[in-house]
Amino acid sequence: MNMTLKYGLNPHQHPAKLVLPDPSPLKILNGQPGYINLLDAFGAYQLARELKAATGVPGAASFKHTSPAGAAIAKPLTETYLTSQFLNKKDLSPVATAYLRARGGDRMSSFGDVAAVSDIVDVPLANVLRRETSDLLIAPGYEPKALEILKAKKQGGYLILQIDPDYEPPPVERRMLYGFQMEQPRNDTAITQDLFTHIVSADKKLPEDARDTLIVATIALKYTQSNSICVAYDGQVTGMGAGQQSRIHCTRLACDKADKWFLQQHPKTLDLAFKKTLKRLEKTNIVDQYILWDQLSEPEEAQMMSGLDNTPARITQGDRLAWLAQFDGICLSSDAYIPFRDNIDRAQRSNVQYIAQTGGSARDGEVTKAGDEYGIVMVHTGLRLFVH
Repeated sequence: MNMTLKYGLNPHQHPAKLVLPDPSPLKILNGQPGYINLLDAFGAYQLARELKAATGVPGAASFKHTSPAGAAIAKPLTETYLTSQFLNKKDLSPVATAYLRARGGDRMSSFGDVAAVSDIVDVPLANVLRRETSDLLIAPGYEPKALEILKAKKQGGYLILQIDPDYEPPPVERRMLYGFQMEQPRNDTAITQDLFTHIVSADKKLPEDARDTLIVATIALKYTQSNSICVAYDGQVTGMGAGQQSRIHCTRLACDKADKWFLQQHPKTLDLAFKKTLKRLEKTNIVDQYILWDQLSEPEEAQMMSGLDNTPARITQGDRLAWLAQFDGICLSSDAYIPFRDNIDRAQRSNVQYIAQTGGSARDGEVTKAGDEYGIVMVHTGLRLFVH
């Protein structure tokens, strides 16, 4: 059973098709997907589904270019969070909050995302997606009114996929590359709390909420292009460093993104007075520039100021450190072992307090000692999660 795709990885790679099992667990309810759409959709749905299986609450993922920009489980949204994300307080369902948290982890990277949720799409989630720049949604089902709302998105061109929640793929994966076919068992290892019992640090205390956040971060890594590092807080990815050739670059990228996520909620950021004509995307860009003010060129600074009605106070380095220091439970997970202590030094600057990594490096002792110097709880999972 074949489905014609819009095109392959690039428009000149045409024709392209999807070969479906019979009967098919996948339904295209609206639009015509392309090759990349499906790569992101299948990765994102597996991530959202596994978050639900591990935690018992709705999970969501926001995917771009075969890696999650964000992922989260459902939790209530605080007033500060809503304000920092330019959101109005509404009657939000659990599945809607899961997606808003996933998208809000890196709202710039989530622009034009593939969205996935573990639960049936309801009207509150459909109304959220109606105003977001998103290319596709995949879910196990849709309420009729929610589907009607989504079909009107993008002048009727929004991609809507439905997948059977009971579908399980074959145990063996096959991949064709340069004319060669490779096979391997599918990575169906479940990420559960049992994976986080081998604590190697001097501090052996791993609170339940920190463990659950490490579970979220580690599941996200399972569907992220390697090398990868994930920083998470309160059941939500706040910084993903993906696809880098060295682990320290992953760590820097993930921690820099996480720092920005926290600083979006700093009082000085919330005091920015935007010109009334600005759209939400323009406000988002200005906030990103404001947080990185010291790194801006003169033209970039002028562009930022042109969107503001006030002259804001800078967030100093002291402000940054003091603000990050007040958050308890910041977690970091690595898809393989951490080879050098420089990763720990960078993580500590972002107030990371809990780290999960594979272990098995020749420098495990040195890395663990670095964590002990900062009072970081370190867990060895023994599980590598490379994605290529």
